[in-house]
Amino acid sequence: MKRSLYLSLCFILCVAFFSPLSVAAKEKTPAKEGQMNFAPRATSAILMEADTGTVLFEKNANEKLPPASITKVMTMLLIMEALDRGEINLTDKVRTSERAASMGGSQIFLQPGEEMTVEEMIKGIAIASGNDASVAMAEHLAGTEEAFVAKMNERAKELGMKHTHFVNSNGLPAPGHVASAMDIAIMSRELLKHEQITKYTGIYQDYLRKESSNPFWLVNTNRLVRFYEGVDGLKTGYTSEAKYCLTATAKRNNMRVIAVVMGEPDTKTRNAEVSTLFNYAFAHYQVAPLYKKGEIVQELTVDKGKLPSVKAVTPHSVSLLMKRGESAEQFEREVVLQSRVDAPLNKEQVVGHIFIRTKDGKEVNRVNLYPEQTIDRAGMWEILKRTTRNVFIQY
Repeated sequence: MKRSLYLSLCFILCVAFFSPLSVAAKEKTPAKEGQMNFAPRATSAILMEADTGTVLFEKNANEKLPPASITKVMTMLLIMEALDRGEINLTDKVRTSERAASMGGSQIFLQPGEEMTVEEMIKGIAIASGNDASVAMAEHLAGTEEAFVAKMNERAKELGMKHTHFVNSNGLPAPGHVASAMDIAIMSRELLKHEQITKYTGIYQDYLRKESSNPFWLVNTNRLVRFYEGVDGLKTGYTSEAKYCLTATAKRNNMRVIAVVMGEPDTKTRNAEVSTLFNYAFAHYQVAPLYKKGEIVQELTVDKGKLPSVKAVTPHSVSLLMKRGESAEQFEREVVLQSRVDAPLNKEQVVGHIFIRTKDGKEVNRVNLYPEQTIDRAGMWEILKRTTRNVFIQY
């Protein structure tokens, strides 16, 4: 009797353990209750519309995880920002140090003392995920990789990346080197504001050392660039600890979206789940373009400036994100500028906002406006002449 009861209990426990319900309960679910899980095999994932930063789907999006080579998104961002500031040029020569050449993993096999242009280094990072090229550029920009990493962490803080800490410039395994899917989407969005970056991340294949007898063939580690319509970046990642990761971007019908997956079991699953996220975005959402990058919105007075006024412009293209079937007429726009600003005025200074709201007043987007140019403070003699001239005009 006791033996029969024991066998029955064992049978019940086995059925319960191996049942589909038990297996499903072990799987992580999306962060938003009731939302379909478009990335069931990923440890974390997020889907974001690029213009507004609106999150369309998320799963464990703030979990700190090793980002592997997705780290290079921040490396590329600092490179593009240095180019914009005129600190470096695409044609500048970058010399490879012994340390940079010693990097393992993905590389473009730089030799100590070898020189490549900044543009060639960007290709090596963006297409082939070169760890050696990342360190070479880090040293070129900041003197040492350690100094460059400090800049990476400083920029991450400025962008509001609360769950990220960088230890190196390329994503090779290191204690404490972590990022979240949300933070990766944030820095990917910032990188995409430099529209020329997709000129490199969107290349499927190219060559380095073209003039040599042994050119180096580059093939993009992001195969979706070739196999999914609209994909033109951004960055893959893999280590045994991080597993397969990807931050990808695609653009169709003026709408750009960013999908991030982390901790995928293999490349096939990684690409399939990112494709599913893209399919969902393009099937259910649309955008209406409102402003072009650098478009003049309004003019405002500059007090005590060398110029009396300045034009307020958009820092990037501005679109209205809507669900399929909605119309732009269901939303309202309001431009709010400071009545006047004091000189000196920097181009990075916010001087107003564009508010986009639903008819019932719910804010769906807020866009900062910036001066079209930097304006220095005028000298006392110049201010006196201007004041005198204005008095005569009035009378």
